[in-house]
Amino acid sequence: MQTAAKTNPETHLSAQDAARKLRIERLARATVEEMEGVLEAIGGVPEATNLRGPETGLVMIRGRMGGTGSLFNLGEATVTRATVRLATGAVGHGQRLGGDKGAARLSAILDALAETPAHRATVETLCAAVAARIETEDSRLAAETAATRVDFFTMVRGDD
Repeated sequence: MQTAAKTNPETHLSAQDAARKLRIERLARATVEEMEGVLEAIGGVPEATNLRGPETGLVMIRGRMGGTGSLFNLGEATVTRATVRLATGAVGHGQRLGGDKGAARLSAILDALAETPAHRATVETLCAAVAARIETEDSRLAAETAATRVDFFTMVRGDD
């Protein structure tokens, strides 16, 4: 009897789906101010019908000892998600850590706008700015962490 091989669903994404996945990830990390700024630039928040949520729930965060060991449940995190449909028929999904329902809805609206040719470039510009901000923040944090690093070593005195 053969068993089904385990596959990583991300390896089977089309280029369009992979780009959308990345966009949703970046919108999840965008600040409310960044999202509102883009929406103001395109004429305000478009009318959108809620298809799901915004709703808040919990997800289990799992970890591995040393990055390669056995999985263990680290704890739970609050996540908020939303799905909206614009008047044009475009559907967008938004999610983010925490309980900010308004921010999750804005993320969903921006994802839906990116599905329309008229606003795709504007939303992609926002996503690029978010990615640059995240990279800067990560570099700053890495530099701060490196500055406090302590290397331990043992000196050998010789054979007394």
